[in-house]
Amino acid sequence: MARRRLLIASATTLPLLLTTAGCRSADLFAGPDPLGAPPQLARGTVVLEAVIADEVALVSLYESAASGGSGGSGVLAALLAEHRDHLARLRSRLVVPAGSSRRPHMATPHPAAVHPSVSTLRAAEQRSASSLARRLSTVSVEPALAQLLASIAASDASHDAALGAL
Repeated sequence: MARRRLLIASATTLPLLLTTAGCRSADLFAGPDPLGAPPQLARGTVVLEAVIADEVALVSLYESAASGGSGGSGVLAALLAEHRDHLARLRSRLVVPAGSSRRPHMATPHPAAVHPSVSTLRAAEQRSASSLARRLSTVSVEPALAQLLASIAASDASHDAALGAL
């Protein structure tokens, strides 16, 4: 009998406590609506996707230049390898949920020139380094991602210098 009274008292007291605490019953089950629109991406994810797209474009540009057999092909091959490494590191940080309609960026042919010149490559490296530095100064991202972006920006600046020696 005492047990029954305790259960009744707690069943009637809990809603009263929740109401006085400012909770509504809907708040107890708050969370993403599984039938609603997907949640917005975190700012770091949006930045990472944009940087991956830029890196894919650089890899494609270098692949086009390397296939042209121009002078400095050893330097171009080394820089292409570094950009592929950058791309792999960036992609490893991007988490795409299973079943998501979002897909990681895949390499696509660069629309510029069939065999871009060294000056085109230098301009692309300069744009990339500037873009990464701008992203770091205007966007708040997690420290590990910021460090990776800064490292890639520095690498791109050194690529510009290496290309200038050709």
